[in-house]
Amino acid sequence: MTSATVTLTTEQIDELGRELDALKQRVVGDLGQEDRDYIYNVIKAQRALEVAGRASFYLGFLPPFWLAGVAALSLSKILDNMEIGHNVMHGQYDWMRDPALNSKMFEWDTACPSDQWRHSHNYMHHTYTNILGKDRDIGYGLLRMDESQKWNPYYLGNPVYAFALMTFFQYGVALHDLEAENLVTGRRKMSENTALLNGIWRKIGKQTLKDYVLFPALTGPLFVSTLAGNATANLVRNVWAYSIIFCGHFPSGVATFTEEETADESRGAWYVRQMMGSANITGSKLFHVLSGNLSHQIEHHLFPDIPARRYPQIAAEVQALCEKYGLPYNTGRFSKQIGSTWAKIFRLALPFGTRGQKDTPPAVTVVPKKVPVAA
Repeated sequence: MTSATVTLTTEQIDELGRELDALKQRVVGDLGQEDRDYIYNVIKAQRALEVAGRASFYLGFLPPFWLAGVAALSLSKILDNMEIGHNVMHGQYDWMRDPALNSKMFEWDTACPSDQWRHSHNYMHHTYTNILGKDRDIGYGLLRMDESQKWNPYYLGNPVYAFALMTFFQYGVALHDLEAENLVTGRRKMSENTALLNGIWRKIGKQTLKDYVLFPALTGPLFVSTLAGNATANLVRNVWAYSIIFCGHFPSGVATFTEEETADESRGAWYVRQMMGSANITGSKLFHVLSGNLSHQIEHHLFPDIPARRYPQIAAEVQALCEKYGLPYNTGRFSKQIGSTWAKIFRLALPFGTRGQKDTPPAVTVVPKKVPVAA
């Protein structure tokens, strides 16, 4: 159970920032061949799974082969989305100077154009993490995910909207930068979105042609069977990505912040916000790989541009720093984190939904630095 208040001096916050900066520099200085081998091996596995999955659909009239094809293609899409695409586009492998792994050039197997994702996610979300009114990942413009979001009757559909977002998650991410809720309210004009829409339609068109026309057509009389297999693999990837991401941002005990609270924040205070506004998921090594190591969301928010395979290696040190400064280190098994996330979605659908003590993150009180009095 979390404490009600954490009191830190500005000196402590600055020292925490220095310790985390030093931790990052140590990891960056250690990057080398093992990290190269790791990402190349993940890419090889992803490609092998895609080939195996698509090849299995040629025997899709036999249920075991169709199921094997769906399983292999689902894993391929999950790896491409989570451990490869997400992490490469964060610049985690730019140091390798490999054009195929350049964060500005990489394109992934999902509906969202990579350049738009880098803006909505890399810049907006990771800069303004959990700041109400700035971080649009709080609710994705659809959901009420915090008590500070004013309730209205629309939010009675919170669970339905969440289920729809989970099912069609790649399209929800693709439309994220459009700020559709601002279009509805008139705060943004459709004419302002022409370039964004053109990019989205091009990318969605390519993905649709590949998964629902070209590859099904290549299997001839098994067109419908292959189309269904591709659609199922996309669904599996969508549900998995949504679940991992929501577990890292919205379970019990995750804090949100106001613009006033974060005005002129120091580097150390930025680190504190990342720690307070994220949550981890415990699991096996395979679980962490399939999550893109976003099961270590706390470490990812602290250091989004270092290779995610390093997060498990530094997690114990990050947790020790949290304990040293009295900050929570929100972690738990998948069932616990996803359960509390869905409980919040249902609770906040109601105007009188209130959170219990376990849902409430501790408040951080900052004691200002003492100014010496002139003699």
